[in-house]
Amino acid sequence: MASNPDPVFAAIEFAARAHAGQYRKQTRLPYIIHPLAVARILIEAEQDGEVVVAGVLHDTLEDTEVGLEAIEREFGPRVAGLVSEVSEPDKGADWESRKQRTVDSIGRISLDAVLVECADKLDNIRAIEADFERLGDEVWERFNRPEAKQRWYYRALVRAFGARLDGGPGRRIFERLARAVERVFGPERAA
Repeated sequence: MASNPDPVFAAIEFAARAHAGQYRKQTRLPYIIHPLAVARILIEAEQDGEVVVAGVLHDTLEDTEVGLEAIEREFGPRVAGLVSEVSEPDKGADWESRKQRTVDSIGRISLDAVLVECADKLDNIRAIEADFERLGDEVWERFNRPEAKQRWYYRALVRAFGARLDGGPGRRIFERLARAVERVFGPERAA
């Protein structure tokens, strides 16, 4: 286990080292801000320490050189399992396939992993919303796919999370995500 007696602080130190030199997409914001925001969402939703630690570490497998073994060695098998559940297995696949896989996984992964994933997406849409207020439509130039694809993805996420998070603190995270998606993309119209 981690040497810091508080696993959340140990995870913050671990993630800060792993993400050193990384920035949020086309910004000057240090990347570590995002995992910290995810952890805050989970803490405010009164999730247990291992779920919060997984929130801090959720992008380390995808976006750093850290391997699953290192996470398990430092934080234990439950945290490593949660991080693995929310990590994209093939970053080399095309965007549409990766995002569809993420949406589909929400129905299969553990409820704790769903909470981490929902907190992650909530922070992401909040960042998009803040940047949209500042930059307008220029914000979509930061992404690999245009606004219409982003709209499809976030609305699909809302439907998937809504099916899993039907009560408790997770429901509050989901509701905040759904409201933010509606603010960014407008209300979803019936087909």
